[in-house]
Amino acid sequence: MTIARTAVRVALGTAMVGAGLLHLTVAREEFQAQVPEWFPVGDDLTVVASGVVEIGLGAAFVAVPSRRRTVGLLLAAFYVAIFPGNVAQYVEHTDAFGLTTDRARFVRLFFQPVLVLAALFGGGFWSGARQEREARRTDAG
Repeated sequence: MTIARTAVRVALGTAMVGAGLLHLTVAREEFQAQVPEWFPVGDDLTVVASGVVEIGLGAAFVAVPSRRRTVGLLLAAFYVAIFPGNVAQYVEHTDAFGLTTDRARFVRLFFQPVLVLAALFGGGFWSGARQEREARRTDAG
């Protein structure tokens, strides 16, 4: 695994653990404000559950590099799954985390694909066959 992939994996994993902890503590109300009105699960349960998932995925991305492809794929899927909430924040004009204008909420939408790509890159997708063989040898030894 390259230094760049490792750096992305560790940075993204660490950020996810931090975000998950914020879900469960000081930013809980801010996250609740982002749960779309149409979502069928209560705001607090949604925030707590997503925080736990973020902590688990983030910790696994950092601590279990041998499973980086699986965790990277799960993390990318998580980002895709929560994207409708970001769209709802824009459409419903919901203020949270300093996103108080439609322009700011709209610009934020373009960061979600970046997170998906970062999760896949950090997970080792798009690497050549040679790099994959090296990674497997490194993980096994």
